[in-house]
Amino acid sequence: MTEDSQRNFRSVYYEKVGFRGVEEKKSLEILLKDDRLGILPPHHESHTQVMTYRKEQYSDVLHALRVVRFVSDATPQVEVYLRMYQLESGKLPRSPSFPLKPEDEVFVAIAKAMEEMVEDSVDCYWIIRCFVNQLNNKYRDSLPQLPKAFEQYLNLEDSRLLSHLKTCSAVSKLPYDLWFKRCFAGCLPESSLQRVWDKVVSGSCKILVFVAVEILLTFKIKVMALNSAEKITKFLENIPQDSSDAIVSKAIDLWHKHCGTPVHSA
Repeated sequence: MTEDSQRNFRSVYYEKVGFRGVEEKKSLEILLKDDRLGILPPHHESHTQVMTYRKEQYSDVLHALRVVRFVSDATPQVEVYLRMYQLESGKLPRSPSFPLKPEDEVFVAIAKAMEEMVEDSVDCYWIIRCFVNQLNNKYRDSLPQLPKAFEQYLNLEDSRLLSHLKTCSAVSKLPYDLWFKRCFAGCLPESSLQRVWDKVVSGSCKILVFVAVEILLTFKIKVMALNSAEKITKFLENIPQDSSDAIVSKAIDLWHKHCGTPVHSA
């Protein structure tokens, strides 16, 4: 395993821009430092000015939401992030009482996890915003293909386990939205999630497939003992947390085994 694969995704971004050994909790964080995604200009002397602009934009959007009474001091921070994103993307509903759409639920799940990783609210919002945009744009065509890839690689690793899932009619009912749309937010603890999201941000959503495969391999005995799709899905939606780090490490190994290490595979 390479050194990069052992770091969480914030450390990777600090090193990409030449800040080695900086404490992770000191923002600027992840995507704010990744020139490839177009968050900051290529000339580093412009970064301070751009960051000032980002903070001002955050404040302006937040103020606008307060004026139209979509948020208040009592609004949970994750909901504030959602309303800001909706306003900026032209998808703010007519009333804050309207039920959330599935895409909003995905945003909230990712935001809740990111909030545990990033202390500064401005940094956190921009990171969530860019991460979600990457999922919706770069991986728009790839994400729907991941369930099929999951079945393919599980068959290669343990065909008997896949046969059991098919016998129980569970393959089509597995928690694919949790795994592939929410990128395991709400499934894995943040310490493990960071290592997975590092790969996603760096250019490979296929790592999500191997995490899902490894979850099945890790809990094979438990899954094989369950005889209905509902029971299997319920278990996989609430897996024990104490194995998460080992699952991610083995998933990265599987990813390297099937996809190689030099180039991230989307």
